[in-house]
Amino acid sequence: MANSRNYDALNGKRNIVGDKIKQYRLDAKFSRQSLSNKLMLMGFDIQANSIYDIENGLRTVTDYEICAIAKALKIPIQDFLNDYYNSIENI
Repeated sequence: MANSRNYDALNGKRNIVGDKIKQYRLDAKFSRQSLSNKLMLMGFDIQANSIYDIENGLRTVTDYEICAIAKALKIPIQDFLNDYYNSIENI
């Protein structure tokens, strides 16, 4: 498979944004529950246990969930993706 090398870099995780979400959530001094509550007020049903799974790479994340989480944490969405984007070799 041509892309297997890029997937191997994830060390079995199901997303590339979990570590960053956790970092920015802690920087904002949000608990998982408070982030979940804020997302609920925005109209996104992401439970605290799902945030745990996302942060630990146990769950995939949809594009609209990444957008909502970035908005809730008040950070640019590209901050979640830059490190991985820059690690991909040029084609």
